[in-house]
Amino acid sequence: MDDAAKISVVIPVYNEAGTIGEVIRRVLDCGFATEIIVVDDASIDNTTKYLQSLEHPQVHCFYHAVNRGKGAALRTGFAAARNPYVVVQDADLEYDPRDYHHLLEPLLDGRADMVYGSRFLGGPHRVLFFWHYVGNRMLTLASNMLCNLNLTDMETGMKAFQRDKLMTLKLSADRFTFEPEITAKAARARWRIYEVPISYSGRTYEEGKKIGWRDAIAAVTAILYYRLAD
Repeated sequence: MDDAAKISVVIPVYNEAGTIGEVIRRVLDCGFATEIIVVDDASIDNTTKYLQSLEHPQVHCFYHAVNRGKGAALRTGFAAARNPYVVVQDADLEYDPRDYHHLLEPLLDGRADMVYGSRFLGGPHRVLFFWHYVGNRMLTLASNMLCNLNLTDMETGMKAFQRDKLMTLKLSADRFTFEPEITAKAARARWRIYEVPISYSGRTYEEGKKIGWRDAIAAVTAILYYRLAD
């Protein structure tokens, strides 16, 4: 593992004033030469105020004037990324930057174009909702069937890419449908895709979890659309 590898970590954030500072601290301490790109998707809590007060040479902040969704925030971040490897990191402490060493290994040794950090391959995880787990597995199954893949966790919020490969894709999904879109388009482009186990500290809805059943319905529609569309 090459700890000197340069990575760009893209963090889409919406109303995470309580966690964004700690997420940034953990990413800065991940062991790689890192630039952090935070995209504030028009937060209405104190997230924007915190980011505007932040001064760090490795942290670059971008701001959407209106809320456009996770996918739109990621596109903004991807366009700003300058390092050879790009990592997607959620802003809510559910995913641990200490897992980057496992996540990046297949990229750094030349095996992969894209790596999924799977919550279902044996890493430690907080025990939470059965039906949320079932929903994740069913969405992954549907994506696998249409994309001819054998992923265990299509919806994971921790993914890594070769930047040059990532920039060849024309992405358009604005919200959580980014996950099925990137999967379908990577499969169609015949990318070399790997999975590695990661830890997962899921939140309850009371603690701020944002994904619900409406997002699951949108994901099913997106799986069909992005697999079948030209």
